[in-house]
Amino acid sequence: MNAQKRPTRPKHKAFSAKNNRTKVENPLLVLFNKPYDVLSQFTDNSTPPRQTLADFLAIPDIYAAGRLDRDSEGLLLLTNCGKTQQKIADPAFKAPKTYWVQVEGQITEQALAQLRQGVQLNDGMTLPAQAELLAEPELWPRQPPVRYRANIPTSWLALTIHEGRNRQVRRMTAAVGFPTLRLVRVRIGDWQLDDLAPGQYRSINL
Repeated sequence: MNAQKRPTRPKHKAFSAKNNRTKVENPLLVLFNKPYDVLSQFTDNSTPPRQTLADFLAIPDIYAAGRLDRDSEGLLLLTNCGKTQQKIADPAFKAPKTYWVQVEGQITEQALAQLRQGVQLNDGMTLPAQAELLAEPELWPRQPPVRYRANIPTSWLALTIHEGRNRQVRRMTAAVGFPTLRLVRVRIGDWQLDDLAPGQYRSINL
């Protein structure tokens, strides 16, 4: 684990077939706790520029294996090995991903049952998910905080999916009547977030 100050931005090439190497001399996997409001990429051409992975990671030639939305938090995997990147990111491999989800309202067993069976979205039916009610986890404060409404309770669930559609978890909970307020990914396949704080990372030699 490494508490990170803002490092000098390393140079990163766009990930393409040309540099999608299946073998590297020192294959590396980086587990990163992506903070809220940070892009899952190393560059941004917006004005003013938004925070990116380059504000936290000074390891050259690594690439995100999959994505995590700007307004979501938690585990993001990066690697310098194209073969590893493909196995993690390609939906064909169906690596399970577990999220802790705070939703608006007290989620019902009926809604959980719908998530377990699969939910109809505008791009088709989702695969069955694992969905369980979760006691409020001990997490770092989010900045900015989740909106608070005194007359509307919130609840938490642990949701495991095997797909990677755009904003899938948020669309699933909305489809069963409980909009997502906060979304934290805690596991991808065999890799877990564990005690990494926002902006911290851990490197593993493959």
